[in-house]
Amino acid sequence: MNALDVNFVTLTECLVSSGYRLDMGGINVPGIHYNLSGKGRFIVGNEPPIDIVPHTLIIVPLMSSFRIEVAGKNPSLPLITVDGRAQAKGQTISGGTIRRFVAGDEESPEVLLICGVFRTSYGSATDLFANLTGPIVEQFDSADMLDTRLEMALKELIAQEVGAKAMSAALMKQVIVALLRRSLSSLNVWVERFSILSDSKITRAFADMAARPGANHTSDSLAQTACMSRSAFFARFTELIGRSPMDILRDLRLRQAAQQLTATKLTIEQIAGNSGYGSRSSFVRAFRKAYGNGPNEYRAEAQKKNRSGRAEGAEASELPDSSAS
Repeated sequence: MNALDVNFVTLTECLVSSGYRLDMGGINVPGIHYNLSGKGRFIVGNEPPIDIVPHTLIIVPLMSSFRIEVAGKNPSLPLITVDGRAQAKGQTISGGTIRRFVAGDEESPEVLLICGVFRTSYGSATDLFANLTGPIVEQFDSADMLDTRLEMALKELIAQEVGAKAMSAALMKQVIVALLRRSLSSLNVWVERFSILSDSKITRAFADMAARPGANHTSDSLAQTACMSRSAFFARFTELIGRSPMDILRDLRLRQAAQQLTATKLTIEQIAGNSGYGSRSSFVRAFRKAYGNGPNEYRAEAQKKNRSGRAEGAEASELPDSSAS
């Protein structure tokens, strides 16, 4: 972890009262969001809602919009939507260096999150979180003391004493390290990206696979990238990840294909080629085995969900914004 470099741009507070929804736009760096108190829902783009409770940590991919919702006492009433992007600079806390975004009553929010934007690199590698296509969600607890570290980072930025930025960055690094440690035992799908950080040679090969999943990778070429013999590379990679390099490469390729199916209008043949498959038929077989549906069915289902999400958002936007009264 000595080679881990963490930089962050800013920290904010997001406060949401019962019966409100706070909409926030995406920016060009990943975001970190930690729920200090209360229960609600956190929704990233068109992803399924994430139930949040105290100590839920969420990493949001760059350029991803998100919203925080808290159900009202009367579930039949629609939520009141507040556009956080319209709160140009938010509401500043004393000292003027921390922004606060509020949906509802600032004095009695149901949910309070500390949010930040950051960059994390390992050695000479690119940003570890830059290529995320979906949110990372992990549940911590009070014993992990992530809330304490984030609150201390906030206080440092508010106080603006000598070394405040360095101290805040050090505290943020502790939070990211806790997340990376969790990757060693978590069963969530994002862990392959971090569980190899202890071995720089395997990290180099894995980084190449993750950055260019559609390239003509082989066990021999990946071993050369790692500067290892083929047998040593295969054994070490499998020991660290628990699966063979070509199994992981297949998953990376199909995950890229799924993202392109939902986010682009590329043909199935183009997506197959981008994902390293020589024929449409072999790609369709592999995709169906991994996701249960063929590429066309997967795309149609994603488009249906997107239309449903847009319709729900349009309906909510037609409601009067009673927070302005």
